[in-house]
Amino acid sequence: MTAAARLFRSQGYAATTLRQIAAAAGIQAGSIYYHFASKDEILLHVLDAGINRVFEAVRSRVGSLPPGASHRDRIQAAIAGHLFGLLRHGDFTSASIRVYGQIPDALKRRHRAVRKEYSQYWDEMIAAAHAAGEIRHDVSPKIMRLYLVGSLNWTVEWFNPRRGRADDLVENICRVVFGGIEAPHILACGKPPGLTDIHAVTSVIGG
Repeated sequence: MTAAARLFRSQGYAATTLRQIAAAAGIQAGSIYYHFASKDEILLHVLDAGINRVFEAVRSRVGSLPPGASHRDRIQAAIAGHLFGLLRHGDFTSASIRVYGQIPDALKRRHRAVRKEYSQYWDEMIAAAHAAGEIRHDVSPKIMRLYLVGSLNWTVEWFNPRRGRADDLVENICRVVFGGIEAPHILACGKPPGLTDIHAVTSVIGG
């Protein structure tokens, strides 16, 4: 599975063959069938592992918080767990991200339950923070989850742990998520001159 994840990550779904997977794993091509019935079955295991290993890291981080931890603490722990899960199991998670759009619908349907369970975990955590007033009420919880998890997923493609500390990455991401990027003096003055209202922009884009 490790060899397959690496190949799916680098070559994609269609270009990766069972023979290549066997060669990368150091076994005979026919030996694969003692473990998996097809390339699709290997891919499904890789996709599921990519989500589940990150999910385990997130639940571990959140579960280690003391009783009464704030919703912000829970979200921040989940961000850290997601990032560390990604970086530790990079080939699996990156393969899951890269090839999902390439695979047949039948495989997507079989894998969808795993993705849905993880998405629901985030949705419930963000919705609880939203209901408690710990995050802005003018931000959609679903959009926040899609933006946040989507952004986190791609860190595995550009973050180099040899050139920076993962803890520093977590802190920077949490500053952006919870504090935004506008300088305090801009926030104090309200909307900067010339900033187009977002509703006007979306109405133009939508035709």
